[in-house]
This record gives sequence, C-alpha cells and structure tokens, in this order.
Amino acid sequence: MSDVPKLIHSMVRVSDEARSVEFYRKAFELGIADRLDFETFTLIYLSNAASGFELELTVNKGHEGAYDLGNGYGHLAVSVDDLRAAHYRMAEAGLAPGDIKSLVHSGGTARFFFIQDPDGYRIEVLQRGWRFA
Repeated sequence: MSDVPKLIHSMVRVSDEARSVEFYRKAFELGIADRLDFETFTLIYLSNAASGFELELTVNKGHEGAYDLGNGYGHLAVSVDDLRAAHYRMAEAGLAPGDIKSLVHSGGTARFFFIQDPDGYRIEVLQRGWRFA
C-alpha cells in the first residue's frame, strides 16, 4: 500500500445547484457522481471518465446572494485535446469563453483560455501537451 497522497477533489461554494450542474455539464462534460443532502447544506460531486478527480459543489441552504471569492482563489484547470474545438463548443453553448492565449517558456508553450462559472469561479482550459496532460 502506497502512502503517497492522492488529490481527490476540489470544492467551490455555489448559489444555484441546477445552474452550476448545467454549466459544468455543458463546459466540461461533468456529470453527477454523487449527491449528499444534509440539513444545512448539499454536496454534489461532479466527474467524468477522463479523471478520477472530482469537483465538489457545496450549496449552503439559506445562503442568499453571491459568495465573496476574495483575492486568494486563483482558478481550476482542465486540459483538452483540441483547444480551438473546446473554445468553439463553449462559445456556441453561450458560455462566453475568453480569448485563446499563449504563454511561452523555455520548456514549451502553453495555449489556454479562461471561462467563468455562474458564481464567478475562473477555470483555465489548456491544450494538452508540454506539461499539461
């Protein structure tokens, strides 16, 4: 048995379960892997076949309005085989992806764009290659 830690999920708080689940389905083909309902909150675990990593959406019951994302949160990142096709698909779905950009480093080039979920969380979409499998 290995004692190496394994990343299993990341959590974001969302204000509208249905709207967020639909966004992540459209944008990243994530489906509900599990849904746990508690008295004061609900946890929705999203995943797809490409990875064992899950996104946990937390809906706090009775919370009104937008969450303060602060200045510490950066972004989630996903990789895709065809960046242009992913960008086009998201634009056609009305999800308003940002422009495709490149970041050149001596080790290679990262091609990417950002998109925001309904609660304002930024997600970086990267072309697979270089160090982004």
